[in-house]
Amino acid sequence: MVKNILMALLIAILLLVSLFYPEIPFIGNWAFMSFAVVILILGAMFCELEKREVNAKEIALISTVATLGAVCRIPFISLMSLQPTIFIAMITGYVFGYRKGFLVGAVSVMVSSFFASHGSWTPWQMFCVGLAGGSGDLLRRLHKEFHLISFAVFCCFWGYLYGWIMTYWYWVTFVFPLDLQSFIKCYLSAIAYDTTRAVGNLFFALVFGKTFYSILTRFKKKLHVEFYITEVKE
Repeated sequence: MVKNILMALLIAILLLVSLFYPEIPFIGNWAFMSFAVVILILGAMFCELEKREVNAKEIALISTVATLGAVCRIPFISLMSLQPTIFIAMITGYVFGYRKGFLVGAVSVMVSSFFASHGSWTPWQMFCVGLAGGSGDLLRRLHKEFHLISFAVFCCFWGYLYGWIMTYWYWVTFVFPLDLQSFIKCYLSAIAYDTTRAVGNLFFALVFGKTFYSILTRFKKKLHVEFYITEVKE
């Protein structure tokens, strides 16, 4: 908890310094600063996940689901942002919690990027899909039982939110000058891609949501039973 607070304070200080002292080299560069913030968040999340106790079957599950997300992303990369990876990360986060959802989302993007392409956008994509996966846990806390329509709508919303974050990365990295006019143009030009992604998320959630939820929930119950038996034997 203390480390999370310190990380949040560090990010806030960096952003404030870049806002009020833009003349400082690198610090005043929005592209550099936003990239540094994303790297800090990713690093903090992976460090937190590494310190937690995870059994072999949980590792196997996370690896399998993350690989599925990566494999499913590759064929869809050229299809105008239509891909099931966000849905897979979110259903994982819904069932197993925000840490595993974040990990599945981030790792799926990292692995699939070896077959597509790596670049300055990769940490941003890992951050966005990881955040989407972690947010699945938030929806679970609001509903006692799995509600397909609510989950599908939330996936649809993340299709747009992912696009808005990535459009911001594009704006601060490649566009000059950084003014309101260029900002509006960038976001307007991305509407078609964002809508395609959102509709795709909605489709994947409606078609595969219950199936994925049943499979992951069954595996989760099995893990809990085996963990309890192991604790009793010890």
